[in-house]
Amino acid sequence: MADSLAKNEARIKRTTRIRHKLTAGPKRLRLTVFRSNKNIYAQIIDDTTGKTVAQASTLDKEFRTKAGDPFNRQTCKEVGKRIAERAKAQNIAKVVFDRGPYLYHGKIRSLADGAREGGLEF
Repeated sequence: MADSLAKNEARIKRTTRIRHKLTAGPKRLRLTVFRSNKNIYAQIIDDTTGKTVAQASTLDKEFRTKAGDPFNRQTCKEVGKRIAERAKAQNIAKVVFDRGPYLYHGKIRSLADGAREGGLEF
């Protein structure tokens, strides 16, 4: 039990440290990512009001696949493209990328690359 508490505290510290370094404001919204073992979620958040402006995930109705399909970097890239097109629909072009406690490689990097391909600027 003590190990899981230490891991959780370390994850919260990493998240806080990364978020503190970000310079988001009313002109730059924050693109934040949450990754679980089976899904990935992306949100664009306006920190001045605390509201979610756009969101995309692997659980979206038009994106859902069969239960046995793999959760790989290609699906993460598609989620990145989808969040970018939803942001473009609301006239959002520039965001700050908040990777949270996750390292910038693999699935997180694929999502960021997909968002860039979709037209978002980091």
